[in-house]
Amino acid sequence: MKQANINQTICRSGWTETVRPPEYITEAEKRLSLDAYGDRRPIWDYEYDHFVPLELGGATNDPRNLWPEPGASPNPKDAVENYLNREVCDHTMTLARAQAAIVANWVAIYRQLHAPSNSKPPAGPSARCSASAQWSSQYDDYDVYVSSNQPDTKATVTGAGTSASWYTDSSGYADVYFHAGRSAAGDQVTVRVGAATCHAPL
Repeated sequence: MKQANINQTICRSGWTETVRPPEYITEAEKRLSLDAYGDRRPIWDYEYDHFVPLELGGATNDPRNLWPEPGASPNPKDAVENYLNREVCDHTMTLARAQAAIVANWVAIYRQLHAPSNSKPPAGPSARCSASAQWSSQYDDYDVYVSSNQPDTKATVTGAGTSASWYTDSSGYADVYFHAGRSAAGDQVTVRVGAATCHAPL
């Protein structure tokens, strides 16, 4: 799966069903996987899940990308998969970034997406942030590193004719993947985290 063909694959409605392995294959594989874990609970207590989901171009039937996930479907990870698929298909995040994010810590993304609405960031002068940016030759975009005193809050970076958002973690930190070209080097971006605003040069 490549960035260049997402409109013909993961961003096309119904595409995943054309590549999803049939149940008569995956049920047997799920049993073998549970045996490898030494887990003897009923097979129906688990979903045989693609760690990097088909919605993000994950390998369809590679045992390295499949694991028995506890709980019925849909489950919390499905919400993260759908969110990242939308980000990729809206061209606000690259496919490679989305795959790296779900592998790194999908639970943290889920918590950020479902942060309680009453956990409001500090207002006025007490809201603080700082930011810096670094070009990533691996992903052809910028990492905008945001530090703030506002945990689990949306951080939005704007400038160079585009914008991108991500969520701060429990310590108020976020790495926002900012898809601006290398030619934007030197441009200043504005970062807003809740009530705080800060700036950084690309």
